[in-house]
Formats: sequence, structure tokens, C-alpha cells
Amino acid sequence: MRFSLVVATRGRSREIAELLDSLLAQGRGDIEVIIVDQNGDDRLASILDAYRDRLPLVWHRSARPNACHARNLGLALSRGAIVGFPDDDCLYPPGLLARVEAAFDADPSLQVLTGPAASPEGGLGSGRWRAEGGPITPANVWTSVIEFNLFLRRETALALGGFDERLGPGTLFGSAEGNDLVLRAIRAGHRAIYDPAQRVVHPDKRLTPVAVERARLYGTGLGFVLRRHGVAPRVWLPFLVRPLGGVLVSALRGRGLAARYYWASLRGRLDGFRARGAAEGLPLPPLQPAVAGQG
Repeated sequence: MRFSLVVATRGRSREIAELLDSLLAQGRGDIEVIIVDQNGDDRLASILDAYRDRLPLVWHRSARPNACHARNLGLALSRGAIVGFPDDDCLYPPGLLARVEAAFDADPSLQVLTGPAASPEGGLGSGRWRAEGGPITPANVWTSVIEFNLFLRRETALALGGFDERLGPGTLFGSAEGNDLVLRAIRAGHRAIYDPAQRVVHPDKRLTPVAVERARLYGTGLGFVLRRHGVAPRVWLPFLVRPLGGVLVSALRGRGLAARYYWASLRGRLDGFRARGAAEGLPLPPLQPAVAGQG
């Protein structure tokens, strides 16, 4: 098995079928898809049944609504040499896995490979993405990593302990779990590369009242991870200055919802940065595989 793709899902159904169609379109016979289902119902049963003859599928149930816990469950079950963690509402463009495979095959020292989000409308998606490819560092990891476009050699992901389950959706620190994982890999001496042409399609984040509510939670995760890894002030200071500028500019333009969004982001980042215990529990203990691995 070459690839294990772990999908943590909750609250979605139609999008799962669309993701699986995009995986079939990769035209490969060496993919396994591990669905870690955090729903309290059987909404996925009929959808997954329709794909069982076309894709190797593992359906694992989890009662804990925590995305990183779900990803780690799937990682422990994985058998592929390379693991990825697509969101339940993203799409893999044709040829993506071939590109990822070629990068790992060309560089035996490569352990982590990332790329940006692509918008369904074309071009880059939500977030700040650096234009140049190359090694990921503590200074540029913040514009190089998104969880649904993150690939690692399986043995390295297990040795790092997978994702920190104190971070990400379902926790008080609701984001930056991918940045944290990549930074822990770099700290352990692993080679991590960002490829701006390696793109995964994901819905763009829209400015809505729900997005405003989430902004503080996401900001808290970012602030916590910035503090955890002790990055220089020149790195973390812009993450405080930019949302403050966003508040002022939006207020002057009468864009109340945008001003609230930036204010929530700023408050969250400050809360996370000041939170205690950022470095506790590092390094994480290795994650034990649930099955004998291959590759």
C-alpha cells in the first residue's frame, strides 16, 4: 500500500462522496481511505457502501468530537508508506498523488511535504501562502501548512506521536495543529518541503457570523502554537499587528462584521499566546500502530 488517506469527519455526507470521487479519479490502485466517523448516526453508511467495491475503505467510529484524535486513530490503523489527511469537504485534483509520490521518491531524506489550498473558483484559496517553494522553517511554516494538504512518511508520523490532541477542532485551541506537527518534525531533524504547485481544492472561508464566532477559537490555537515553539518576535508580532490593522480599517470603512472578525482573531491570538503550559508534554510519545505496517 502506497498511500493511506485519513479523513476525520463530522456533520457532512454529500461532501464525502465528492471527495471519494476525486480519489478514484487519481487512477491508482494503491490507496486506502480510512474514514474516522465522529457522527452519532449512520448518515455515512449508504454512501460508503456505494464505494466499497471501488476503493479500499476502512470505516472507524469514534464518539469523541476531536479532529486530531480522529486523525490519530486513522494514522494508527494506516498501512501505507505515505499518509495524508484530507478534510471531509476537500477535493484532490487529478494527478495530485502522483506529484506527491514523485517528490518522496526523488528525495529519500524528505519526510514532510505540504502545499497550499486552492479555491474552487481557481487560484489560491483562503489563507496566506508563500509564492516560493523550498524548505519549511519556523519562520515560514505559518504560510506553508494546511492539514488537508499535508503528507508524511508513515513511520515518521507515528514516531512524532501524530497530531497533538490538545489542538485543533474540538478543543480550546482550535487551529494550527498542522503547523505544530511540522514544527515538531523540523525540531526532530526531519526535512520538510513546501511545494506551491501541490494544491488541494477546499471551499473558501466566507465572512459570516459563524466565521466571526470561530475566529477567536482559531486565533487561540495559532497564538498557543506560536508561543509553544518560541519563534522570534519578528515572526509572531505581525500576527498581532495585522488583525489590529484589520479592525481599524474595517471600522473606518463601516464593515462591522469584518471588524468583529479581526477583533475576535486578535483576542484569540493573545489568549493563546498567554496561555500556560504551551511546552508541556513535548515531545509527544510515539503513536503505536494498530496493525502491522507495510512500505
